[in-house]
Amino acid sequence: MTDSTGPYAGFPPGFFDRADGTPDEVFYTPTRLVTHIDDRAIAAVGALYAELGIDGAAPAPRRVLDLMSSWVSHFRTPPAELVALGMNAEELAANAAATERLVHDLNADPQVPLPDADVDAAVCCVSIDYLTRPIEVLADVGRALRPGGTLAITYSNRCFPTKAVRGWLATDDEQHGLVVAELVRRAGGFTEPEVSLRTEPGRGDPLYAVVARRR
Repeated sequence: MTDSTGPYAGFPPGFFDRADGTPDEVFYTPTRLVTHIDDRAIAAVGALYAELGIDGAAPAPRRVLDLMSSWVSHFRTPPAELVALGMNAEELAANAAATERLVHDLNADPQVPLPDADVDAAVCCVSIDYLTRPIEVLADVGRALRPGGTLAITYSNRCFPTKAVRGWLATDDEQHGLVVAELVRRAGGFTEPEVSLRTEPGRGDPLYAVVARRR
C-alpha cells in the first residue's frame, strides 16, 4: 500500500493499491505477444515519437528508454539505441527494435538500472496505470535522462483491471491526464507536463499523451 502522505499527500488512501496484490513477476510469467491498443492508436504513438524527434528519423542518433516494454515499441523508425525495460524476457527478446534489454520490476524496485544522464528520451506506452510507486519511478527516470531529454507517457482506456491501480479504475480519461501530469510534477526536475489527445474522438481506442522535458 502506498502511503497517502509524503510525495503522495492529497491522493485518497488506497489510490495506488491494486485488486491483485500478488508479485508482478507471477502475473507476467506467461509470454503475451499481443498488442493492447488498436492500429490507429498504435499509429498515433509512432506519430508522437516522430513529432518529438526521438525516433530513428531524428537528425542526431537517439538513445531511448522504453519503460514497461514488451515485444513491440511502436516507433515508426526505431532509434539508434533502444533500451527496452520490461517484465518478460521472451517478450523483450522478440522486440526487434531493442538494442538492449533489461528485465526489471519497477514496482519491486523503482530505480531504473541505468547510469545518470544516460538516455535522450524515455517513453512509457499504456503502462503508467500499473505503477504502485509512480513518483519514485518518474523521479529516477529523470535522473537517467540527459538535460533537455524528453519524457513521453501515453495511455488509453484499456488495461488489465486487476493490475491497474484502484485510482486509475475510479477515474475517467480526462482525469487520467490530470493524475499523470501531477505525478510528473511531483517527481520534480521536469518542465510543466503537456496533456493532449492524439486520436480522433469516437473512433477506436483513444490515445492520450503527457509530455515533459528534463530541466
